[in-house]
Amino acid sequence: MAKKEDTYKSALHEQDGVESPDILSSNSAKNIKAKRRKQPSTDELVKGITKGNITDLSRAITLVESTNLEHTKKAHDIIKACLPFANNSIRVGITGVPGVGKSTFIEALGSYLTGKEKKVAVLAVDPSSTLSRGSILGDKTRMEDLVKDKNAFIRPSPSGNSLGGVARKTRETIILCEAAGFDTIIIETVGVGQSETAVHSMVDFFLLLKLAGAGDELQGIKRGIIEMADAIVINKADGDNLKAAKSAKVEFNRALHLYPEKESGWSPKVSLCSALKKEGISDVWDIVESYIETTTSNSYFEHRRNDQNKFWLLQTIEERLKSDFYNSPKIKSELKAQIKLIEAGKTTPFAAADYLLGLSN
Repeated sequence: MAKKEDTYKSALHEQDGVESPDILSSNSAKNIKAKRRKQPSTDELVKGITKGNITDLSRAITLVESTNLEHTKKAHDIIKACLPFANNSIRVGITGVPGVGKSTFIEALGSYLTGKEKKVAVLAVDPSSTLSRGSILGDKTRMEDLVKDKNAFIRPSPSGNSLGGVARKTRETIILCEAAGFDTIIIETVGVGQSETAVHSMVDFFLLLKLAGAGDELQGIKRGIIEMADAIVINKADGDNLKAAKSAKVEFNRALHLYPEKESGWSPKVSLCSALKKEGISDVWDIVESYIETTTSNSYFEHRRNDQNKFWLLQTIEERLKSDFYNSPKIKSELKAQIKLIEAGKTTPFAAADYLLGLSN
């Protein structure tokens, strides 16, 4: 009789596999390594982007977001080459407090627009941890229907340490998406802090999402937010919350009448919607189209685009100065020394800053 240990075979027992021919294994490995090493040239990426190739678009955006100096130079060349194909979209910024339903609303709006044969790019900014610097980048999972749409492109990007919850390179990404043929660019922010100001500086139409019945309608008295909004949309206006939403709409309309007329000649509108039920979405887009028509006819649209470019220029200069300052070998060395002096109580932060800035001149 066979011994028990002879008949028993563990599930972890390793079976001998079939070896691939040496020539096949060697060639395959070389091909795979070669493909991994080979990166598309600037011309190849630009050609792919202008033909609407999503893979090339994604690669270019990755270069734009990189802090690697070689990547930065390549990204600048790509953006410069793409500029003649850009500036042909409607840029819509969407903000609101966390939990207001931004992702659900954007998916509903994006699906509505692709249904009208528009090409929609969603630049969703994900908050980065101040401790780990990491981001979940989960917008694609929240917009599971839109991500499958061939006429939609969703790009979640980490906000990093950028002020206002807007990715550092969002403006450059807008240019690339426009060059790829996307006629509607939607920018979502984390909706906290300075995000309203940051988004407003780079879009044509600024939409503020609100909730009713949560004390959020009181935000209507905050002058800065209302002055920037081209439309206020009260989301989750369905079921038991519909009555509260209608009441909030009245309150916001009253608040809007307290402000002077906008430079654009546009009177901000208040609308209701239920993104979850996809109700009221067409009304919101009608407001956007009406705004574009109004501002195009009175030339404010072009004026606004010029302001965006000026703001972009100034911010780019600030970023470059900051980058050059902190990447200077002399500053890196002296910064550590000044920090030690501050910790030892031998100098003050103000004196240390003056000293370091003096070195950079």
